[in-house]
Amino acid sequence: MDINASIIDQQLTGLIDKHSSWLPPGDDNKKRSAAFVLLCMSNCLDMPLESCVDMLTEGGNDAGVDGLRIGEIEDGEFLITIFQGKYKVKNLDGTANFPENGVKSAVNTVQVLFDPNRAITLNNKIAPVVEEIRSLIRDGYIPKVHFVLCSNGAKWNGIAQSWIDELYKDYSDKLEFSHFNHDSIVKILQRTKHVDADLQLSGKIIVEDMNYMRVLLGRISVQQIAVLFDKHEDRLLQRNIRRYLGLSSNRVNAAINQTLCSDKSDKFYFYNNGITVVCDKFDYNAFQKEDYKVQLKNMQIINGGQTCKTIHEALNTSTGSNRVGESSYVMIRIYQLSEENKDFVQDITYATNSQNPVDLRDLRSNDPIQKQLEIGMRDLGYHYKRQREAGSGGSNFITSSIAAEATLAIWREKPHQAKFRRKEHFGKLYEEIFKTLNAAQAILAVLIFREVENRRKRPKEETPPPFLPYASHYLSMLITRDLLKESNIRLKDITHKNYSALVQSFQESSAVYHANAVAKVTEALNKCYGERDISLQQLSATFRRGDLLEMLV
Repeated sequence: MDINASIIDQQLTGLIDKHSSWLPPGDDNKKRSAAFVLLCMSNCLDMPLESCVDMLTEGGNDAGVDGLRIGEIEDGEFLITIFQGKYKVKNLDGTANFPENGVKSAVNTVQVLFDPNRAITLNNKIAPVVEEIRSLIRDGYIPKVHFVLCSNGAKWNGIAQSWIDELYKDYSDKLEFSHFNHDSIVKILQRTKHVDADLQLSGKIIVEDMNYMRVLLGRISVQQIAVLFDKHEDRLLQRNIRRYLGLSSNRVNAAINQTLCSDKSDKFYFYNNGITVVCDKFDYNAFQKEDYKVQLKNMQIINGGQTCKTIHEALNTSTGSNRVGESSYVMIRIYQLSEENKDFVQDITYATNSQNPVDLRDLRSNDPIQKQLEIGMRDLGYHYKRQREAGSGGSNFITSSIAAEATLAIWREKPHQAKFRRKEHFGKLYEEIFKTLNAAQAILAVLIFREVENRRKRPKEETPPPFLPYASHYLSMLITRDLLKESNIRLKDITHKNYSALVQSFQESSAVYHANAVAKVTEALNKCYGERDISLQQLSATFRRGDLLEMLV
């Protein structure tokens, strides 16, 4: 029995016992397979388990897709991450190859799933998501696919790889296959291994002692970075390589690669934000004037992992006489921390993490209106999370992101922008969303939106309407309209004084409000399309473009 495979199997037992309701019905083997996919998604995507439950698609007619996530649209592209799991319940030796038929199914899925003109029969869980993807494709957005094949064994064999290689000939810049197994999960969960290394720096350095810590600032060639990762690989990264987004699916990494391979490679130092390293101790020959070899004990790269992995991949995949990055350098910061300052590493990690775009939500977190909402919600019994890492989860916690989404859909009556322009909620749309918003209005909107989302995930009807997976934001808007009309109150008059009464009115008649909203959307769709059948692709596009808004005035 493989130790890592045994560890993961034990985790699955705990997951099934504690969260059986998250998993599809069936015997223990079926639940264990689904739990394994859930665990893989959580670790691979770096998301909480509960956030991945809605991505599970396992079941009959799932096209070999057990988990599916659609990323945000960025620069006209969007990333689709697909998971297929193969879990051997009775064999925990960790040696079995990922099945050939699983790889064949994945190859066929890629060729069929993302062609809007290909007919395919899918279960009710995955069909709306796939048709939403196809609808985006019809609108001109470009999909990039990361297919993660998960198992508690070894990677697929050479025959299966040949099928993937054949597929790469047509989709090399749009498609990536990777294997994720019990070892991958344990590597993420376990503490980082000790790494000692010698770094050959170029030119002069600056070294300074401050606050019982030492700092070194210098310049290192990208060739040295590649050699370092050849030797130590992902043990150099404090957090696992699950955060590396690849060249084809991330524009920052693609830009790094392009610079290294262009005639601008000698200016790479000026384009890049550099690498931050922490260690227990560093030393060098102080009698030299430049080009120092620095010895590091227990080094870790806490910022610049994307840069390092992209450099490593670019230099290792270059072919021919073109020597990629031959004259390219990158800035390196080395911090020697004493034992009592080990907790400081996490603070440095956040503070120096500026290579990838900063989340606008965090930049807005100290705005007066965000602080006012925090104080106001606290008085009403809720905790407002202004920042991504603040606080914990629970029904009485409200994040600024969900408050923005619910407010834009409900109070500003722009449900399509609430769902499909999330990246702009704290940018272009920030003033429109939060200006004049008080805590009572925000909480009421979030509670209504949460209830509608719960009904979407767990429909109470035997045959829910086909548009339900796309309509949460619209239904929330319509429900709140009816609530305010029946309560004879306007938005601007909602305060802490009447908030509780409005919440109680909604909760007492939530089923009626929801049914009325569904009826209104059905009527609006009939106005748009008449009595003819509407495909899921058309439904997805209709709700995304806001075509129904004028019908719902």
